[in-house]
Amino acid sequence: PEERLSLADPEWSDIHVVTGALKLFFRELPEPLVPYGLFDSFIEAIKLSDTQEQVQRVAELVQSLPPPNYATLRYLVAHLCRVMERADINLMTRQNIGIVFGPTLLRPEREPGSLAVGMAQQNQAVELLLAHFDRIFPT
Repeated sequence: PEERLSLADPEWSDIHVVTGALKLFFRELPEPLVPYGLFDSFIEAIKLSDTQEQVQRVAELVQSLPPPNYATLRYLVAHLCRVMERADINLMTRQNIGIVFGPTLLRPEREPGSLAVGMAQQNQAVELLLAHFDRIFPT
């Protein structure tokens, strides 16, 4: 039988539980929201020294995502932008959201020897999506 959940249940009143469930959902996907095949291209784009070039390249990569991945990423990043607007209350700055969601949405197929190496760029990729949402996800 299908398990029914109600977000009105007390167990869901802690926002950390809800966020943890969301992150777990994305982490448990067979492939990340940004497919493995695009990981290196995203990291290379983040390493570009010019911000305009970074945004342009990431926008191209995002446009190349399969339609379900694109739609899901756009919806999630739009939501995270709304979360970020309340950073004075929830402390979820662009940098903090990058730290929380970078490794979940964007990860290499094989974990590198040093986890910290790619993680900064994974976080920066999410920060870039948030900072330049309108240019990366045009309507």
